[in-house]
Amino acid sequence: MGNRTLAILKPDCVEKNLIGQVITKITEAGFKIVAMKMTRLTEASAGGFYEVHKERPFYTDLVKYMTSGPCVPIALEKENAVEDFRKLIGATNPKEAEEGTIRRMYADSIEANVVHGSDSDENAAKEISHFFSRKELLENYG
Repeated sequence: MGNRTLAILKPDCVEKNLIGQVITKITEAGFKIVAMKMTRLTEASAGGFYEVHKERPFYTDLVKYMTSGPCVPIALEKENAVEDFRKLIGATNPKEAEEGTIRRMYADSIEANVVHGSDSDENAAKEISHFFSRKELLENYG
């Protein structure tokens, strides 16, 4: 899985109708979409996904935000996927993100920052399996 990463187009991305623009940026950067779906996270699902942050002060607000509307998880494939995707999306704070990054272009704040990206190969594998079964991944791309 070292060449895969997970993107989540967050509720603010969906609400602002930016799905198409963000996916275009992702595919133009050379990523292949392995699996994708629109879903609305439950509190339990969002809490489990962000469990690594459970002790952090922003955890409750993050779970509340991620359950506030639909999101679009996307399993992506590309050589050096995690690092390249992190560069493409930019810093968590859009004011600190480089010009041309997704967050700089579309995000409103640290909280409403349009997109999630895995931060390591290990987490990418865990995160992808949170949203997609092995069967879905094999059927869609192999």
